[in-house]
Amino acid sequence: MALCMPEKNLLKSSINHNLIKNKIYIIIEGTDTPAGKLFDVLILVAIITSVLVVMLDSVLFLRLQYGRLFFVAEWFFTILFTIEYALRLYSAPNLRRYVTSFYGAVDLLALLPTYLSLFFAGTHYLLVVRILRILRIFRVFRLKSYMQQAGFLAAAFKTSQHKITVFFLSLLLLVTIFGSVLYVVEGPENGFTSIPLSIYWAVVTLTTVGYGDISPKTPLGQAIASMVMITGYAIIAVPTGIFTAELTRTMRPQLQPISCPNCGKFGHATNAKFCDRCGHDLHV
Repeated sequence: MALCMPEKNLLKSSINHNLIKNKIYIIIEGTDTPAGKLFDVLILVAIITSVLVVMLDSVLFLRLQYGRLFFVAEWFFTILFTIEYALRLYSAPNLRRYVTSFYGAVDLLALLPTYLSLFFAGTHYLLVVRILRILRIFRVFRLKSYMQQAGFLAAAFKTSQHKITVFFLSLLLLVTIFGSVLYVVEGPENGFTSIPLSIYWAVVTLTTVGYGDISPKTPLGQAIASMVMITGYAIIAVPTGIFTAELTRTMRPQLQPISCPNCGKFGHATNAKFCDRCGHDLHV
């Protein structure tokens, strides 16, 4: 059955629309084509330049001298990134997946501060979050080894997060107890005017920062402070140790519990068919 003229035009328009959408997607998301790689490199240069503009604008004498130029540059980059974000939304095969992804969220956050500055003063300095978009450099220049190492870090953090959470909760209880004890021992006359302020002192002391804005004056308070400092040195490396242990375990190749029938070596790579010591078949 032949199509009438309006249907033909509608079909042709739909095909052209999909072709344009696909071409934009290849340029924006594809790094295999010269146009795609050039687009990503130009965007990375624009990101770095825009962050430098925000940083320079925070310097008073530069803002007084070049404030107008910084303002124009800031809005130029914002409009540029807005167009880019709109094109990403338009060409995304799965719009919801892009919007809720990490890069989608970062792309949106890179735009909001400038528009929010129209209503709230000073929010444009939050544009430094644009620096997060530099993470695209790993995809643009195919630095897969770096992404693999980042994957190891993420996996280690994920497996150790429960232990670290328990540790920090224990730490929170500890500083609450120390702070409350110091509030009772020292009292308002020595600067410990409230339990929250005493907890602040306990956190500063336990983490070995020691600002010195408040300090115990009584012998008992100083003895407790000494105990807090020693405790801080003892526990400060605990989360680092937990994370390092999980990172080592993650990077270590997983072994299957199989013994070689020839030499008796226990533990081989997951997909191993032969013994890595004597070369004998493991599945005889």
